[in-house]
Amino acid sequence: MLRVLLAGGGTAGHVNPALAIAEIIKENYPDAEICFAGNPDKLEAKLVPKAGYKFEPLKIEGFQRKINAENIKRNFRAAVYLAKSGSRCKEIIKGFKPDLVIGTGGYVSGPVVRAAANMGIRTAIHEQNAFAGVTNKILSKKVDVVMMTVEESRKNFPDAKKCVVTGLPVRGGFGRLTKAEARKKLGIPEDAQVVLSAGGSLGSKVLNENIMKLFKWYQREGREVYHIHSYGTYKDYENYIADCEKQGIKLKGNDHRIVDSYVDMPKAMAACDLIITRCGAASLAEIEAMGRCSILIPSPWVAENHQYHNGMVLQNAGAGLVIEEKDLTEEKFVGAVRDYLDDPEKLKDCSEKAAALHIKDTKERIMNCLRPLIGKK
Repeated sequence: MLRVLLAGGGTAGHVNPALAIAEIIKENYPDAEICFAGNPDKLEAKLVPKAGYKFEPLKIEGFQRKINAENIKRNFRAAVYLAKSGSRCKEIIKGFKPDLVIGTGGYVSGPVVRAAANMGIRTAIHEQNAFAGVTNKILSKKVDVVMMTVEESRKNFPDAKKCVVTGLPVRGGFGRLTKAEARKKLGIPEDAQVVLSAGGSLGSKVLNENIMKLFKWYQREGREVYHIHSYGTYKDYENYIADCEKQGIKLKGNDHRIVDSYVDMPKAMAACDLIITRCGAASLAEIEAMGRCSILIPSPWVAENHQYHNGMVLQNAGAGLVIEEKDLTEEKFVGAVRDYLDDPEKLKDCSEKAAALHIKDTKERIMNCLRPLIGKK
C-alpha cells in the first residue's frame, strides 16, 4: 500500500494545495494511505481532519525579523520549537513509514521534508507563488522534484533540472456553471454588468474601504452595476454595513449592491465580468481557470512580497491590472474599474488572456512528477 505524508500549512495558500494533491493521489491510487503533518494551532488542524485525513501535530513557528521585546520572546519560543522539531519529525516518519513526502510550503514543511530526505525517503515540494518562499528555496536542494505553479518561479531555484511547471490545482466547483447559469441562480439579468470583489477568506480592510468608495461612485454616476462583495471574516462586518447606510449607499434593491461575509465563489466568479481581489496564488489560479478579467491589489504584508510577483504574471500577460496599495488612490482605483466597464472589448481581451494562462492538465502533470518517485507501488 502506498503511504504519502504531506506537510504544509499556516495559511489556506499552503493547506489547500496539499489537500488538492492528496485528492489527486487518491484518484490514481484509491488505496493510498495519506497523512498530514501540521501545526496544531493553525488552519491545517481544522481543514485536514475535516477532509478525512490523519493529522500529526508538529509545533513550529517562524522567526521574526523585526527586533523588539515581544519578537525576542517569539524568536526564543521559535528556536525552542525548531530544536525539538527534528526528533518529532523522525517520530512522525518512523510511525507512519511513508513512501513519499511532499511539502507545500509554510514553516511546518521545512523540518518534515528535510528529515525525510535525510532518511533516504523520496521527497517533492510544490511552490505556489511566482516568487518562491524561503522554506522551499532551501528544500529544493534536497528534494527529488520541485513542482511549480508558474514558469517565473524557476529562477528562484538553483537546480532548474528538478523544476517542473504543473500549475496549481483549483478547488472543485469552478467551471461547472456557465455565466448564464450562474446569473440565473443569483437572479441577475444575463445582459447586466457584474463585478465581484473579495479580499480572501479573512477579508481585507483596505479592499473593504475602497469598495465602499466604488459603491458611492456607482451611485453618483447612476451606474447600473451588479456588484457582489465578499467582506470576509474581518471584524466589524455589521459596522461596515451600517457605515454604508450612513453614507447613503443602498446595498440591496435597485442599486444592486450585495455585501456578505461569505460568498459562494465558484458561482459568483462564473457570474461576473470583472474581479477585484488580492493576489493569493489560489485566487489567481481560479481567475485563470474561469477566464476573468481582474484588478489585483497585492497585500504588501506577505513574505517576500510574493503577492505582487503573482499579480505581475497576469499583468505582464495582459490578463489583469496590478495596483499596489501605495498607489491605491480613489481616482486610480475607480478609474481602472470605469475603463474596463466602459470598454467591453478590453474586458473580453483581458478575460481571454487570463484563460490562456490556465494549465488545464495540472492533475496529470503532478502525477507525472510523482509516479517516478512512487515507483511500482
